[in-house]
Amino acid sequence: MEYLNELSGFLMEVPVWASVISAIVLMLILGFTGAPLILWALAGYAGLLGLDAPMWSYIIYSVFVVVFNITPIRRMLVSAPIMKLLDALKFLPKISETEQTAIDAGTVWVDGELFSGKPDFKKILSEPYPELTGEEKDFLDNQVEALCKMTSDWEIFVNKDFPEEAWNYMRKEGFFGLIIPKKYGGKEFSATAHSTIIAKLASRSGPLATTVMVPNSLGPAELLLHYGTEEQKDYYLPRLAVGEEMPCFALTEPNAGSDAGGMEANGQVFKGDDDKLYIKLNWNKRYITLAAISTVIGLAFKLDDPENLLGKGEHLGITCALIPSETEGVELGKRHDPLGVPFYNCPVRGRDVVIPVDAIIGGREGAGNGWRMLMESLAVGRGISLPAQGLGGAKLATRVVGAYARIRKQFGLNIGKFEGIEEPMARIGGYTYMMEAARRFTTGGLDKGAKPAVVTAIAKYNFTELTREIINDAMDVVGGSGISRGPRNVFANGYISLPIAITVEGANILTRTLMIFGQGAIRCHPFALNEINALTKGDSKAFDKNFWAHIGHVIKNKSRAFVLTLTRGYLAGSPVGGPSAKYIRKLSWASASFAFYADLALGSYGGALKMKEKIAGRYADILSHMYLAASTIRRFEAEGRLKEDEIFFKWSMDYIFYQIQQSFDGILREIKVPGISWVFRLAGVWSRLNPIGTYPSDKLGHKVAQAMQYIGEQRDRITENIFIPEEADEAVGRYEHTLKLITAATPAYKKVYAAMKKRELPKAPVTELIAIARDKGIISEDEANMMKMAEDARTDAVQVDEFTLDEYLHQTPNAPLGKGLTTDEVLETT
Repeated sequence: MEYLNELSGFLMEVPVWASVISAIVLMLILGFTGAPLILWALAGYAGLLGLDAPMWSYIIYSVFVVVFNITPIRRMLVSAPIMKLLDALKFLPKISETEQTAIDAGTVWVDGELFSGKPDFKKILSEPYPELTGEEKDFLDNQVEALCKMTSDWEIFVNKDFPEEAWNYMRKEGFFGLIIPKKYGGKEFSATAHSTIIAKLASRSGPLATTVMVPNSLGPAELLLHYGTEEQKDYYLPRLAVGEEMPCFALTEPNAGSDAGGMEANGQVFKGDDDKLYIKLNWNKRYITLAAISTVIGLAFKLDDPENLLGKGEHLGITCALIPSETEGVELGKRHDPLGVPFYNCPVRGRDVVIPVDAIIGGREGAGNGWRMLMESLAVGRGISLPAQGLGGAKLATRVVGAYARIRKQFGLNIGKFEGIEEPMARIGGYTYMMEAARRFTTGGLDKGAKPAVVTAIAKYNFTELTREIINDAMDVVGGSGISRGPRNVFANGYISLPIAITVEGANILTRTLMIFGQGAIRCHPFALNEINALTKGDSKAFDKNFWAHIGHVIKNKSRAFVLTLTRGYLAGSPVGGPSAKYIRKLSWASASFAFYADLALGSYGGALKMKEKIAGRYADILSHMYLAASTIRRFEAEGRLKEDEIFFKWSMDYIFYQIQQSFDGILREIKVPGISWVFRLAGVWSRLNPIGTYPSDKLGHKVAQAMQYIGEQRDRITENIFIPEEADEAVGRYEHTLKLITAATPAYKKVYAAMKKRELPKAPVTELIAIARDKGIISEDEANMMKMAEDARTDAVQVDEFTLDEYLHQTPNAPLGKGLTTDEVLETT
């Protein structure tokens, strides 16, 4: 008692302002560390003691301490009334059965860490960053290389099909069975290998990559592997693996695109004259890739069983079945024309099509489980096919634009020296580095068994959008060479097809606004889904546990966000040093702020949040860029902090945090929290004065753009695993050939330019000075020949395609130009 009296006397002598500051600091410490409730209670007693509060205040405070610290009492007196209030206010979002299935599909992975407000970076940095196996690398270097060589993107567009040789090769070498286990005759490749193969094919031809990726993504093989009966697997998988069966999957309808739950395709169970059970189907599907050439159709439809013949009720819901294309009533044979891109994209209809009940994927047990099958499969597929296709285009753009910028001259200079050209080039190189990091990180998670629906939605949305920016920038840099179609044009066909990827596997607008944050806010939040389930079931015990843990979560993240904002993240730890440490601390800052503001949105809007798509989209952008940041850090660390790649790493990370800043600014400007919206407007002012990120500097962008223009290990590594033709008469090969010649002639160029500065040579185009410089002994005969070859190649490389009127009208491929020699052969001949 004497000790307490002395402590009370000491506290009473402390100035009020000092007491207030101490209290604030103490609360921040307790919040920042996530201290348990009992420590908060003890801190409250210390505060009362310091204020010399009367005894009655201790009694009242003690009542609150008891109520909130003794679980049964808190549950009865506080949690139960809160549950009733939330139910009366209809605070819960209305979740349909299809939405619930989508939320339950897949698993939570790194997205959960980023949503937590305090990511475990030791865990994140220990996630797999996979390499190809020897068998996978061999297939990439041989079979994939061979398939690329026997196809030409221009000829595919002109002929609207692949050569028969290519079709036969794809079947023979197992391109349609990449994911099928070896025991069924497939390759059984990893997700990483699958995506690497698609990326390389995409660097050669978009339609080629699409044709290979569809049978290996959402389709009969994928669904059979996970949900099929043994009989279905034994029959179909060996045939699918060797291309004996060509699959398609019919999901989208005229009135059911992203809202697949609104599909009108229907089936009805009935008993046949033979006492066996059958299904009569009617459907009208569109945008179905490979349908016109398919032999087996995977079909999603709503199944009814009016006589309850299956014993599962009258309305079973969405179901998936396999239907041979030759089945009576199936209508095939037409094609859509998706922007002129010649891959098989088709309508498929069925009228009174009868199939046995055993055709349901998974047999009778699979009836009504189709939506779950689709959601779980999409949770994986979104992270592989379209991201890989986008990355193939991105790497190709990095390679070609880098070469073109050094080849093409304007005003006597390589255009790669112009700052206006450097700006889009930096974006192309930076995005490509970032995308490869996210691809490998994502497929690493998939290969270890994760099925992260939110992460794969992030991958699909961001890769397709970044690819759109990359190709737009590439078109701007190459100018007229990008708009003149023909075999020399590298980018036009990709530019034309960009909107297609934006619409596939869920339109990007809805992927961003409804899936990434809408689904993520419930699925990845540590408590939200548990609270919703508890409220739905009326489980007060589960609600009490999660609700108060959620309150503590909010307080912790509020404190962390405040402290890390004030210190610009410096109080956050980092498990590694070097360049990554700075960005890891920033990512901790971003995660804490994101988690706090996300909870504010959930608390303010409740069930109405899913209709606030503009706000939800900004949250989605932050979550997306946090994932891209984690992926890019993982790549830089996994690859050994390569010094030469540091410019790409830093440009990517600076860009990511700039985008996060823009999204935070939008949220603080627009979020509506009853009574305190003005606080967030003020926070927005502070945020702009103390930004988490600014756009990459011009100096850094200059270094990225320069690195793209020079032959070497760095350029090869950034554009690894794409198809680069060796022949100098190929579109990409021509740029590579020319860049090699210019590089070989660089010492001679330097001598000529130095002589011009000394006025030993007149100011004139280089082509006019070669002979003069040789005659004056400034360069040797061999150097003159090398410069002449380089200039001839430069002139050829910047040419565009031209056609006779007949060729143009009939779209016949014009003959290849050049001698068909590789650069090494040219140099050896010289």
